[in-house]
Amino acid sequence: MNDMIENKIQSPIEVALGIDEDGMTTARKLYEFLGLNSKNYSHWCKRNITENEFATENEDYWAFVPKDEREFNPKPTTDYRLTASFAKKLSMMAKSEKGEQARKYFVKVEDGMKELAVRFQNMSPELRAVLVVDQRVTRVEKKADTLEERFNDFEQNLPLLPEDADDVSKEVKKRVVEILGGKDSNAYHDKSLSQKVFMDAYRNLKSNFDVSSYKAIKRNRRDMAVQIAREYKPPLYLAEQILAENNQISLF
Repeated sequence: MNDMIENKIQSPIEVALGIDEDGMTTARKLYEFLGLNSKNYSHWCKRNITENEFATENEDYWAFVPKDEREFNPKPTTDYRLTASFAKKLSMMAKSEKGEQARKYFVKVEDGMKELAVRFQNMSPELRAVLVVDQRVTRVEKKADTLEERFNDFEQNLPLLPEDADDVSKEVKKRVVEILGGKDSNAYHDKSLSQKVFMDAYRNLKSNFDVSSYKAIKRNRRDMAVQIAREYKPPLYLAEQILAENNQISLF
C-alpha cells in the first residue's frame, strides 16, 4: 500500500533523513540528523536497536550493510532501516530540538499511513484488487532492477576482460619504450636493462591494486590502471642506467 503514495519532491528534512519510498529512514541517517557523537554510533545502535527489548527485528527495523561499506571497508558497519513508528521513538529519546523536529515529521508520516489504510479499507473490492495487482507488478519490477544492479556490481568486480588486459599491457609497453628513449635507443636494445624497466612498470601497476598479476585488476578499475600505466616513472637508479646507456656512442 505504500506504493499508493505519489512520488514528490522531498522536503529538506526528508533529504536529511534519507527517507525512502516506504517512508523509512536508516539508523545512520537518523543518528547524523540528531547530531549525536559519531564515535558512539555502534554503541547507540546496540543499546537502542538490537538490544532494545521493545523493538523487534524485521518488524521495527531491518539490518543491512550499505553498498559502499561492502566494497571499500574490510570491516563494514551494519546499518538499519527503521519504520516511521520506531524512528519516532528513537527521536523522542534524543530530547533535543533536532529530536523534536524528527519526532514531528514521523508523526505526520504515521498519520498519513493511517489515512491511507482507512481509504484502502473503504474502497470497493474491485479497486482493491487492481491496487494489489499493481503493487505486485511494481515489486517484481523493483526486484528485477535490484537483481540487475547486483549482477552489474558482481560483473564489474571480476578480473579484467582479455581485451581490457591487453589495453593495459599496451599502455605499459608504450610508456616503457618512451622512457627507454624509443625503439632505436641503446637502452631499448639492452635486453637486460629494458627487461628491468618492464618488470618495474608491471610491479608498480600490481602494487597500486594489491594484486599478483595485472590481469587480476578488477574491471571497474580498468581506466585507472591505464592511467597509472601512462604515468609510470622508473626509480632513480633505473633512470640513471637508461641515461648512461643512451649516452654511450654506438659502434654499430
